[in-house]
Amino acid sequence: MKIAIIGAGNLGVSIATGILHSGGATSMYLTRRNLEALKGFEEYGRVTLTRDNREAVAGSDILIFAVQPLHFASILESVKDLLHDNHVLISTITGFSLSAMEAIVGPDRYLIRAMPNTAIAVGRSMTCLASNEAGKKRVELAAAIFNRMGHTLMIPEQQMQAATVICASGIAFWMRLIRATTQGAIQLGFDAKEARELAMHTCGGAAELLIQSGHHPEEEIDRVTTPMGCTIEGLNEMEHQGLSSSLIKGIVASYDKITQISKG
Repeated sequence: MKIAIIGAGNLGVSIATGILHSGGATSMYLTRRNLEALKGFEEYGRVTLTRDNREAVAGSDILIFAVQPLHFASILESVKDLLHDNHVLISTITGFSLSAMEAIVGPDRYLIRAMPNTAIAVGRSMTCLASNEAGKKRVELAAAIFNRMGHTLMIPEQQMQAATVICASGIAFWMRLIRATTQGAIQLGFDAKEARELAMHTCGGAAELLIQSGHHPEEEIDRVTTPMGCTIEGLNEMEHQGLSSSLIKGIVASYDKITQISKG
């Protein structure tokens, strides 16, 4: 597949890294104003670095846009004359609807919105996908690309903002929980490196346990809690301090903010 990533910032670089490490591209263009930040990609012989979005579009079939929302419309306007019948346009831009894309490039184009997270760089992204009517014919292709770098879920477009909070912002939420667990481990006597290792791998194991078993989290909690034991003592204290409530409130606050931004 000939892939162009238009806007190789933090997310674009993560996507590029994931695609290249999984062997998912025969060629790739990366565009960015500051090409110095992309020098590490020169080791891949099939990667072209350029400041010219039109060059990247002309040389690719799959276009992944990871630019700032403010610039997306003008970029689409600047390349729409180069689009051909095989082009698949995948947008990772928050708050920019499929209908807004159609208004610029037309409803007959294959348009897909994707919301990955930065774990795509290590092949563990949770990526949500939505498409316009024409894009339904190519959404399996988009899923195949992102499934090489994690897991995908097709959702209605109206759930994209919620998915952004749960999956993209969610990375930061989980990082904060891992950090807190690390701090607790240090207080119990582990050094910082050991504490971080314990927290990271326990978190990863908990998630994988649910993925592999298909169990509800409470089923696995029941497996490690015993009457009058230390686990239930700790869980109850966390709940008394508002653990679940604060997480839910944080998720809703993030959703309210992204809704406010999109309306602005």
